Amino acid sequence: LFLAPRPRHPEEEDVQHEEEILRNPFSVRCWLRYAQARQKGPRHRLNLLFERALRELPGSYKLWYQYLRQRRQQVKGRCPTDPAYEEANGCHERALMPRIWLDYCQFLVDQGRITRTRRTFDRALRALPITQHHRIWPLYLQFVRRYPLPETAVRVYRRYLKLSPESAEEYVEYLRSVGRLDEAAVRLARLVNDERFVSKEGKSNYQLWQELCELLSQHPERVRSLDAGAIIRGGLTRFTDQLGRLWGALADCYIRSGHFEKARDVYEEAVQTVMTVRDFTQVFDSYAQFEESVIAAKMETVAELGKEEDGEFRGALPQFPPKKNEFVGALPRFRPKKVESGALTVPSVPPNPDCPPQTLNVPQTSPIPHVPACPPCRPPQTLIVSLCPQARTILTKATRVRFRQVEDLAAVWCEFGEMELRHENYDEALRILRKATALPAKRAEYFDSTEPVQNRLYKSLKVWSMLADLEESLGTFQVGDAPHPVLPPGTHKPPMGSLPAPCSSGCPTLHPNVGAGADGCYRVPAAIYLLYAKLEEEFGLARHAMGVYERATRAVLPAQQHDMFNIYIKRAAELYGVTHTRPIYQKAIEVLGDDAARELCLRFADMECKLGEVD
Repeated sequence: LFLAPRPRHPEEEDVQHEEEILRNPFSVRCWLRYAQARQKGPRHRLNLLFERALRELPGSYKLWYQYLRQRRQQVKGRCPTDPAYEEANGCHERALMPRIWLDYCQFLVDQGRITRTRRTFDRALRALPITQHHRIWPLYLQFVRRYPLPETAVRVYRRYLKLSPESAEEYVEYLRSVGRLDEAAVRLARLVNDERFVSKEGKSNYQLWQELCELLSQHPERVRSLDAGAIIRGGLTRFTDQLGRLWGALADCYIRSGHFEKARDVYEEAVQTVMTVRDFTQVFDSYAQFEESVIAAKMETVAELGKEEDGEFRGALPQFPPKKNEFVGALPRFRPKKVESGALTVPSVPPNPDCPPQTLNVPQTSPIPHVPACPPCRPPQTLIVSLCPQARTILTKATRVRFRQVEDLAAVWCEFGEMELRHENYDEALRILRKATALPAKRAEYFDSTEPVQNRLYKSLKVWSMLADLEESLGTFQVGDAPHPVLPPGTHKPPMGSLPAPCSSGCPTLHPNVGAGADGCYRVPAAIYLLYAKLEEEFGLARHAMGVYERATRAVLPAQQHDMFNIYIKRAAELYGVTHTRPIYQKAIEVLGDDAARELCLRFADMECKLGEVD
């Protein structure tokens, strides 16, 4: 018969462990085995055993760690006011080894004793060597951010930055979260001016500058320690490739402060000083949006008031900014010779709206002033148009001036037609434009500089485009319905004025070499989209042009997608800056095939390296 072994009584096991401890009182392993055997027994007996062990081995980290862990488990789930918590805290106070400090602080954080926890953290930092502080600080910072005590947290962060100055971005983020924006702006300004600072988040100096400008422009009333205007104007000379955004930030600062007139002065200064179409577009759009909001607010006030105050408020409405293309014509600035200076010496003839254009008091014998033709100057046709845009006599003489470029003469003819349209002389406008596009006695190529511009005008796309619009609106049924009634000989492009948005969506996708069909619609979607985008860039909004380019990348044939993405990337970089090409690169890499995507990946990586974004 096989009999099972008789189970040992707990007291018999204690006797064996006690005898082993008597033989080896300084053996940590013996004490831990004894404690393991008492795990299922009463807690007070287990605690008493650990106290005996620590009396023999007070410097044993293993014993302290096991003992304090048992103490924390024994009070888990109890009310923080339970006396057992104080007994456990007392045990931790007796140990206080480097690793024990961290457990003790976490134990106090869980108890919710704010003041005692803060003082314990401070004691730990004073007691431990500085090489051990990196273990305490993360828990300390997490603790101070846990409660709505911003003053305490700010003081703790200031001490922490003395040890770890590279963590200043974390401090700025906390300041912004608690609404202490003034100190956040001051700290950001220090980071921007510190050339040795390296961002832990991988941000460049320009990105930090952007955050500072955003903080100053959006919260000018709460940032008092810095001069927002001076700082942003300093950025205008430092970051010359982002002038449009910085001018908008400066104006936004005044708008949020309630200084609308100062904001308007900033916008006016910006549109007169920016040098690129991209910057001008950003400034103008922001300016227009600002004036629209002001007008809307004033009109709401007028609606609430009676008719007596209506006239007073209408007189106080701001003047809306001029058209964008009127400003774009004045963009080339800071050049040595300017035709505008000649306009000061030419007497202007004020138009009389009550009489027709042929009865204006214009000297018939006054010669057209000599306009020196120089490539870097403002186009001379703008001077002639600005002299008297409603006088037939002067415009007729202007059409005989030998301009340097064909487009200069085309602008005069177009202005001639526009003048007649303003006076509702539609037939005369058609006659003038048909005369401008008539075949000359001696034909010449468009770019043949040896021939006068009058012999090359019949190939000007600008004049043909305006005539096409007029023929479509005012011409006969046969002329208006013809596919290309007024295309000049040798011109293979559709008129700029005949590109509505539905055309790009209605053309079928055929071979890129297929030309126009019998219905007059071009069968080259890529060309249609490019012309449409060019139209938006010259006469519309830049963001609309970007939308056309984006649609083109999806609508063209697969063989043309690579070229279309290249054009899209180039125009986005010129209009908005290279940083705006990132999503375009990413989309192109996802859409294109491996060969094209490989080439774009290399260009994308090269661009990021040039921007300093090595990671």
